[in-house]
Amino acid sequence: MTTAEWILNCTLLGWVLLRNLGTRPITRSTYLIPLAVVAVAAAIYLRHLPGAGHDHLLELAGIAAGLALGLAAGAATRLVHDSSGRLLARAGTAFAAVWVLAIGGRIAFAELATHSWGPAVARFSIAHQITGADAWRAAFVLMALVMVLTRITALALAAARAPRPTSPALDPATA
Repeated sequence: MTTAEWILNCTLLGWVLLRNLGTRPITRSTYLIPLAVVAVAAAIYLRHLPGAGHDHLLELAGIAAGLALGLAAGAATRLVHDSSGRLLARAGTAFAAVWVLAIGGRIAFAELATHSWGPAVARFSIAHQITGADAWRAAFVLMALVMVLTRITALALAAARAPRPTSPALDPATA
């Protein structure tokens, strides 16, 4: 991994944690900012998906991993209402652990594949007809993008299903 990739991954992890840990109001930016980041990342990193050999199977594995991690991040986010009835998202240690696992695992794999695991990754790639580093990179980028999209979708669905609190002052039955 290059220094720029280290910086990008660590910055992404820090941004996700700072933006989501704790209790935060659910607003349009809760959905729109991550969607914008995903769109920019897709435009930069997914201009060409390697498609020779079994590259698409590796990319599908990345998508499946992203789906599982996104569902885990979504499940680790609780929805609550504040005293005024506003819907809030609460994320804590479990949410952070999912993101550290996802981004830390990606960093660890890239570092190990570049160094001590290099020959093993090369043998695996040859045995499974994976064409090279571009296929691995695409799979990990797809994993990250699908993770974000899945988590946002899970949050939006949970928010849409969240019961609205009733206030005694607003409830006609108590008036």
